[in-house]
Amino acid sequence: MDDLHMNDLSDIVAADRAHIWHHLMPHKSLETTDPRIIVEGKGMRVWDQHGKEHLDGVSGGVWTVNVGYGRTEIADAVRDQLVKMNYFAQTLGSVPGARFAERLIAKMPGMSRVFYANSGSEANEKAFKMVRQISARQHGGRKYKILYRDRDYHGTTIANLSAGGQDERNAQYGPFTPGFVRVPHCLEYRKQWDDVSGADYGRRAADAIEEVILREGPDTVGALCLEPITAGGGVILPPPGYWERVGEIVRKYDLLLHLDEVVCGVGRTGEWFGYQHYGIEPDFVTMAKGVASGYAAISCMVTSERVFEMFKDVPDDHLGYFRDISTFGGCTAGPAAALENMAIIEREDLLANCAAMGERLMGNLHELAERHAVIGDVRGKGLFCGAELVSDRTDRTPAEEARVKAVVADCMEQGVVIGASNRSMPGFNNTLLFSPALIATADDIDAITDSVDRALGRVF
Repeated sequence: MDDLHMNDLSDIVAADRAHIWHHLMPHKSLETTDPRIIVEGKGMRVWDQHGKEHLDGVSGGVWTVNVGYGRTEIADAVRDQLVKMNYFAQTLGSVPGARFAERLIAKMPGMSRVFYANSGSEANEKAFKMVRQISARQHGGRKYKILYRDRDYHGTTIANLSAGGQDERNAQYGPFTPGFVRVPHCLEYRKQWDDVSGADYGRRAADAIEEVILREGPDTVGALCLEPITAGGGVILPPPGYWERVGEIVRKYDLLLHLDEVVCGVGRTGEWFGYQHYGIEPDFVTMAKGVASGYAAISCMVTSERVFEMFKDVPDDHLGYFRDISTFGGCTAGPAAALENMAIIEREDLLANCAAMGERLMGNLHELAERHAVIGDVRGKGLFCGAELVSDRTDRTPAEEARVKAVVADCMEQGVVIGASNRSMPGFNNTLLFSPALIATADDIDAITDSVDRALGRVF
């Protein structure tokens, strides 16, 4: 790393404070505190404007930098592609676009077509529009409703917030798009049905989806949109029996199944996609964050051939095709970066490393739970884990959000970056979030959980 502490970045700090509107952040604090500027990254570590090193336990803050920082091979692939051909609208094709689509579909048996866009929010919007257009063309506009799950999150636009199960994220942004209907979450630790557990609970949570369908009217419901594993809503793994029953319900009521893999996708859970742990057959799969590990902006909305066939233009329906475009879906940097990102995961066997280091991370978190009564539940798959904090294990009272954030802040002071659910779900912003890069070593995992151990001891 360069001697960052030898460089005077006071002008950068001043420019940031004066002109940058940061994401997800109240700015009053920056009137008295300098914004933190991340200047350089290498592997699992980043350095700020003071030269302080941080071990990144959340892959860029939002589950994105799956193969780590400083990958010259991805940067070189992007540079070479941009010099040769940087952009043309996706009404026409490109070499990296075709190549990556082919490689991606090879990882997704049963899927067929890739629609390029720029962000997870945008990819989900494309799927929502397809559901509505299918309803208009094949069901007289009646089968237009889209079910979404409590605590799931699908993006920042008004339509995505309309399908958002996190009420604090949605607050003050209504009125919302009609036709989106919520179904209950499936977190057994926060039981909604006390008389069942395990696989019986999983089936009961899925039965709740059918109850909503019957209430709304099966002929009005067109699709079910779910995260395979709920991410920011608390790292919620579906209980045994859940996905099997969901599959039965989808087939029974002829619903399109839309799986939001924006977080889980491209290796995060130890498989290429989270849904592949559960034997699910989706109609739409959306992805973004890990597709190119943050080296270029790209998202994909992937469909089955069955869905694609529904949009084949016919002579007497000049509006029958999918009339949508994403301007920067035509930028070749995204698929060029994604190709090399995928090659790194394969070459370095990062899916296997993710699974192995995920087991170590879960084991470490369970050990912490034995020492700290504030840890009520530990959940995760691969390098995608959470620890729910409680003030009382007996009645599972959620820990105060301020104290959860204090744990995150303490780890940051130690030079370790972790995450936490915050300002998302009223009363339940109490889960620590861990998503280190797929390149994490045993020493990295231990350093992350050691910092949490110290922070919990100080805060609680």
